[in-house]
Amino acid sequence: MYGVVLGVAVLVALWFLQDQRSTIRRHGERLPRPPGTLPLAGNGIWFLQPRHKLLEWFVHCERQVGFSTFEISVPSLPPGIVINDPQNVEHVLKNSGVFIKGDFFRVRSWDLFGNGIINADGDLWKIQRKAGLRYFSNANLKTLIDDVLPPIMADTEKVLDEAAQTDTSIDLQSMLLELTTRLMGNMAYDMDMPASLPFSKSFDFASGATGERFQNPFYKLKEFVLGAPLRKAIFEVKTFGSRIVSAAVQKRQDQSRNKSVDPMRNNLINSLLDNIDDHTVVADAAMNYLSAGRDTTAQSLTWTFYLLMRHPNIKQQVACELQETFVNADHPLPLSSDSVQSASLPYTAAVFNEVLRFYPPVPIELKECTAATTFPDGTWLPKGAVVMWATWAMGRSKNIWGEDADDFRPDRWLVRVENGELPTVRTVSAYAFPVFNAGPRSCLGKRMAELLAVYVIANLVWKYEFEEVFDKQPRPGEKPMERQSQNSLTLPMEGGLPCYVRRKGNKAS
Repeated sequence: MYGVVLGVAVLVALWFLQDQRSTIRRHGERLPRPPGTLPLAGNGIWFLQPRHKLLEWFVHCERQVGFSTFEISVPSLPPGIVINDPQNVEHVLKNSGVFIKGDFFRVRSWDLFGNGIINADGDLWKIQRKAGLRYFSNANLKTLIDDVLPPIMADTEKVLDEAAQTDTSIDLQSMLLELTTRLMGNMAYDMDMPASLPFSKSFDFASGATGERFQNPFYKLKEFVLGAPLRKAIFEVKTFGSRIVSAAVQKRQDQSRNKSVDPMRNNLINSLLDNIDDHTVVADAAMNYLSAGRDTTAQSLTWTFYLLMRHPNIKQQVACELQETFVNADHPLPLSSDSVQSASLPYTAAVFNEVLRFYPPVPIELKECTAATTFPDGTWLPKGAVVMWATWAMGRSKNIWGEDADDFRPDRWLVRVENGELPTVRTVSAYAFPVFNAGPRSCLGKRMAELLAVYVIANLVWKYEFEEVFDKQPRPGEKPMERQSQNSLTLPMEGGLPCYVRRKGNKAS
């Protein structure tokens, strides 16, 4: 028995040690290691922590080393580096042929995302991106904001009004996820798709379990013993994706027989079917786009209202901008695809940017090298190594944002002008603020997310007051605990965002 234990210990030690023989160099010298690096275990102990602690560690490292690239050693990772310098991030994102998702990422996410755009590289990625470009056209975005969103928003208001009348708390995160799920379902797949569908709960569970695989080197052993719920959840997600495709194919066949024209011909599922013959790949792509469109936007809006409740002076400035912009407006606001442009509501747009700085929907990015490469700072990375950057830490970098980087200050995004004109929203390099990625892989849904966010923020701030519900009510003068993100591939708020809601009177109270 003791011999077996000793043998396992030796194998584990050798596994840990293999990454200590890294060939990564900068100008011929080994790279520095981050604070807290341990013998044998390297930085692995941090990757076994809950993700919010891992994110805090990335911030701590960035505060210690600044833009300096450092090497990490984690048992579950090939040899790799962490970058914080926007020039190095630009090198990665502009060279998409050298830096790909790679086998390390795909092995862990394959059963959930399959051949979808989140996993894809090369020609398969290009085909799916082409379909997405067609879907995210200016004409479709106008239809989404002006035609599809208002009735869904009206249903959201009914839920809020009922909660206000009965003085019951609601989970704002669940409500916003319902809104974005229905919006994506109607616009992308021509389906009524409430978030209460079993698929939604299954996807959330599978996303959390998949995210854990990137931190836990022993995930295969865990899932061998305890993986039945995950396998069931993934089966339900895949089944739902197949149903989306089957429904779209059947509708196309019916229209072909009847020689009718589909008013939603340019929706996403049709774009995918026009470009991809394999319906299994179409189902994977559909689920990838659905996840990216509904989850990230709903979560970003959740963090927005969380910060507005924690900073009532900022919320009041949003309300003041709405009053000044829509001087004669009552309920509802005359919101449209034109009125929710950043040029029309610059402060509201700045609030959303500042939220994304603090709470990026994808807080950590990882790529794998297909060939040896040298970074602008001189770091040489061999083929097969990985490069990581924490958008979460970059958003808190004092080197990028200044000494007040820890302050929630939307004004940092505004350029003030003279002659009484509206301020403009400052443009920040996408490599210093890589929330929507950049270069060839820049996020197709960026414009949709921005328009939708300004619309929802403006509408809800104009009509409602929200009061956060605490698990433990803070004492007078005591600062409430910060809410954390839960383990996931994106950034959902752990435990949701429970709050009470009150309907405002006429005008913005």
